[in-house]
Amino acid sequence: MYMEVSFLADTLANLINIYLLLIIIRVLLSWFQSQDWAMSVMGLVGPLTDPYLNLFRSVIPPLGGIDISPILAIFLLQFVGSALTGL
Repeated sequence: MYMEVSFLADTLANLINIYLLLIIIRVLLSWFQSQDWAMSVMGLVGPLTDPYLNLFRSVIPPLGGIDISPILAIFLLQFVGSALTGL
């Protein structure tokens, strides 16, 4: 039983790490919005990450055009991922 819970927790932690990578890619691509290649990749990554990021954007307004919601979103995912690996 412990082995199954540990396997599930490790799998979820790995999925969270992949999602973290997608969020980081999304943030980096937002700096290159005028490039065609960035917009094509953003079209793939955006629909995956925007629903989660929008949760934080609805609580935290943009501060002078700077969106800090991804920072909090990343911290929360890292916290959950580290809690899962501690199981």
